[in-house]
Amino acid sequence: MIGYIGEKKIQRKLKKLDPSQYIALHDIMISTSEGKTSQIDHIVLSPYGIFVIETKNYQGWIFGKDQQQYWTQTIYKRKEKLFNPVWQNKGHIIALQDLLSDFPTVPYHSIIVFGNQANLKVESTSPVIYASQLISTIQKYQDQTLQDQTIHAIHQRILGSNQTDRKRRKEHVNSIHQKMKETTLKVAELICPRCEGELVERKGNFGDFHGCSNYPRCRYIVKERKVVGMNSYRR
Repeated sequence: MIGYIGEKKIQRKLKKLDPSQYIALHDIMISTSEGKTSQIDHIVLSPYGIFVIETKNYQGWIFGKDQQQYWTQTIYKRKEKLFNPVWQNKGHIIALQDLLSDFPTVPYHSIIVFGNQANLKVESTSPVIYASQLISTIQKYQDQTLQDQTIHAIHQRILGSNQTDRKRRKEHVNSIHQKMKETTLKVAELICPRCEGELVERKGNFGDFHGCSNYPRCRYIVKERKVVGMNSYRR
């Protein structure tokens, strides 16, 4: 419910964009070529490319880097893990690229948006911003690459592929929960959930952690044996 409220706030903000240049789509779920589904919070079509927006309604300090599979939410002394939203949104973009494969030159712009109640301590090459920065971030892109006809065709393709069936959407949520459970169990057994390698204890500048024995081919790490608290993770 909290995540839903956050997405509605972003939806209202996107209405501030010039409708003659931007088309905003919300809560889109599409099927991938692998038979899975990808649920995308917001997509904005424009002459400047496709903006793929993932929203997170977390409070507290948010720590994370591009290469980490999990980021950390800290509220006082309590720490919880959230799946790296940059990776999450990359999966959404891959799904869109597959759907729009006959538009190979379309530029995609990933944007991760946190509510203003978060305190971001993040290192990322993709924009990881506060909700108040969303419109100005989108408007920074001014290189026109798409014609109106192409934008219209993309718009219709996405709308035609959007899964609106409630049963299908429930199956999508259940599959995410199952994947999260499997990851937690593997980590508890010191098995890398990414490549099935062994998670071995290592020492770093910021304390002990477990890393995949197949490093550097696999860079999966976990600072704690327990993976918890994806309180707004739905994808």
